[in-house]
Amino acid sequence: MTFAIKRLRPGDEALFANIADDVFDAPVEPARLAIYLNSPGHMMVAAMLDGLMVGQCAGVIHCHIDKAAELYVDDVGSASTHRRQGIAAAMLTELFEWSRELGCEEAWLATEHDNDVAKTFYRGFSPIEDASIQFYLFKL
Repeated sequence: MTFAIKRLRPGDEALFANIADDVFDAPVEPARLAIYLNSPGHMMVAAMLDGLMVGQCAGVIHCHIDKAAELYVDDVGSASTHRRQGIAAAMLTELFEWSRELGCEEAWLATEHDNDVAKTFYRGFSPIEDASIQFYLFKL
């Protein structure tokens, strides 16, 4: 299996015509996709295999006035049929490289406390872990 990692940009909407199951949490809405791809600081890479999107990794660059920009990794998804083949690692590595090119010095993400598969995967990148953070969600 040879997959390609692609940095997505405006004009790449056609790549979303053929998406494997489990890559996204819900169906991709074309209007939201267009907004995302055209929004400065929004980044997405995809893993493509023979015209099929088998993975995606999305992030947002947070710019600050008092410190360097940082990457927030919003989502990493891969098809259940293509897991444990290096796709997620290749996508996250590419997203990190792209964000470095844009001036980011750090990246951060969060996952559920009981998501041992994700925690093991992320630990493979030797992150600094901070279990003391509390998450708050506000419905707007």
